[in-house]
Amino acid sequence: MQATARLKYLMMSPRKVRRVVSLIKGKSVQEALNILKFTNKAAASPLAKTIQSATANALAVEGTSRLKAEDLAIVSIRVDEGPRAKRIRFRAMGRVFRYKKRFAHLTVIVEGEPKEESPAKKRRAVKKAEKAVVEPDIEQTQAEEKVEKPKTRKKTTRKAAPKAGDKPEKAKKSRVPKFRRKKTEPKAEAEKE
Repeated sequence: MQATARLKYLMMSPRKVRRVVSLIKGKSVQEALNILKFTNKAAASPLAKTIQSATANALAVEGTSRLKAEDLAIVSIRVDEGPRAKRIRFRAMGRVFRYKKRFAHLTVIVEGEPKEESPAKKRRAVKKAEKAVVEPDIEQTQAEEKVEKPKTRKKTTRKAAPKAGDKPEKAKKSRVPKFRRKKTEPKAEAEKE
């Protein structure tokens, strides 16, 4: 079973990408990812992401029960040339040098043989189905036991009235800043005098 992933318009020259591709051609996916992890080249990161994408595509089609990521191998990796962006670099005495920024298209094809489910797994599935039939009866009996018990209310407690010796509760602080509060105390004292 084959799966493909493509990365288009990678802003890197195809020649530089092909140097890294030559390290991992024909390897298993796990081995290729390990090699790319420790390769000190800029092309290693986008190449690893594309391989992971191809692996995910293969697992999505076949399912993880029949196909494992360790069983996949890289069949082919193609690095095609993309468009070239023309740029200029300013030089001395009013001159201009032209250069091209090259792009690359990357195609990764991954292949692996899906395995049939073993009979042991099928037997386990049958046993689980049998248990599922038995378990609802137990759940029903537990539900019936819960229904038979009468429900009791929780007693609510009221706050006791404050006693003579208790400290009064603190008043809530005002949300208005101190410098904006009106001073009422001096006026009250002036009126008393």
